[in-house]
Amino acid sequence: MLEKMGKKTGEKPCNTIDTLIGEQTQITGNLTFTGGLRIDGKVHGDVSAQGEGSTLILSERGEVIGNIRVPHLIINGTIKGNVFSSECVELQAKAEITGDMTYKSLEMALGATVNGSLIHEAEKGAPKLKAIGGTDPIIS
Repeated sequence: MLEKMGKKTGEKPCNTIDTLIGEQTQITGNLTFTGGLRIDGKVHGDVSAQGEGSTLILSERGEVIGNIRVPHLIINGTIKGNVFSSECVELQAKAEITGDMTYKSLEMALGATVNGSLIHEAEKGAPKLKAIGGTDPIIS
């Protein structure tokens, strides 16, 4: 799963779990991490990564009530907040997001839901395309 995500972009995600928040654990407050973080419990606060290759895995039982800002994200749980991923997002079948999601690369399984806007962030230096023969806006 993690290796597959690394092939989509030039940057490799972290392929290890350095920190585990267990199913019976609830954290209240903002959380910052580097490396790999797996959440099986509940986090009430913002979650952000400092490392460029950092990966957040939210299991089926995991829940985050707050905003998430990480390069790589694998979701099978519940998020109530906005999500920003500078690289890739994998939404598994039981993923539920209530909030806007900004991403560079997205993989979404049947059954996953996003109740908010999906905002694609183009790679830096990606060419912009313009429609031919009209006053259509620039397509990026």
